Amino acid sequence: MKRVLVAMSGGVDSSAAVSLLQAQGYDVAGATMKLFDGAEQNLPRGQHLPRGRCCTADDTADAKAVCRKAGVPHFVFNFKREFKAQVIDTFVSSYLCGETPNPCIDCNRYLKFDKFLRRADELDYDYIATGHYAVIERYCPDGGGGEGGGAVRYRLRKAADRTKDQSYVLYFLSQAQLARLLLPIGGLYKADVKAEVAARFGIDKRESQDICFVPDGDYAEFIRAAAPNAADIGGGDIVRDGRVIGRHNGAFAYTVGQRRGLGVSAEVPLYVCGKSADTVYVGEERELYHTRVFVRDVNIISPDLPVRSVRTRYNSAETPASVTCVGGDRYEVVFDTPVRAATAGQAAVFYCGDYVVGGGTVDCVG
Repeated sequence: MKRVLVAMSGGVDSSAAVSLLQAQGYDVAGATMKLFDGAEQNLPRGQHLPRGRCCTADDTADAKAVCRKAGVPHFVFNFKREFKAQVIDTFVSSYLCGETPNPCIDCNRYLKFDKFLRRADELDYDYIATGHYAVIERYCPDGGGGEGGGAVRYRLRKAADRTKDQSYVLYFLSQAQLARLLLPIGGLYKADVKAEVAARFGIDKRESQDICFVPDGDYAEFIRAAAPNAADIGGGDIVRDGRVIGRHNGAFAYTVGQRRGLGVSAEVPLYVCGKSADTVYVGEERELYHTRVFVRDVNIISPDLPVRSVRTRYNSAETPASVTCVGGDRYEVVFDTPVRAATAGQAAVFYCGDYVVGGGTVDCVG
């Protein structure tokens, strides 16, 4: 019997993964990663994770309760040091450099599908599983059966429930990781997943939509408190068409596409069109649109598939585009039609229809 270790957040989706894998005959165990509690970040007194956010003690208790009802072991892995180094420090430094990072992708990449997988190896598990909405397909490029003959490869496909599809945040997966990963809910719809878990475990939790480690959702205040040289964080210029039209109190507190709260006035509505470590660039809405971005740190899952479209934000639509390698793991993306508010630090993910070809981090725009 194959053994699988399920990464559990204490929520509906990972709990469903436990139930479904048990039904499929796997020897299942659950494990929750202890990532953050706020105390080690030198945050202001009382600024810890609110109840109901992921990564809390409540979530660990919920995951343990599910495992107890399912009759399977439950582990807790203390990855706080790794989480700080790979996710929080990167989040803070990226914002201070003028980018807008996606910390959930870093958490998946460096913890859930790297550190967690290595811990599963130490415990002698054949697979790991998560509650992500995406599908892994096994195939043989040479047409063989893969048993004692042709090479086996894996593709990543969008989830059946497109409203919950999470293929965007999994573009970094390697062939070795895909071979060891199970995504049991990827072919299901959210309503069916909730019904499965409610019937067996009595769970019906609200999903967390915010950054798990940012108290009260105020990421700018978090950065001020967590920055290594917080006292050195100063203001800078707000610039339009090369002219200084105002001052800001920290470029990291602004988001590309932002309209409200700029602190400047003009005869037309202004938007944040770009930013650097210390300068915020504003302009009219038409200046938010670009036909080209450069992408670094690119991972290609399926080199045999042509790129047909690219998505530059988790909730944005895919746009038809052409992709060209310009050296190493750096690529140029040229869109057929301009995209709005492409932002340095966000992921650009390449698709061929339903399949993820690969992706990387937006390095610069235009």
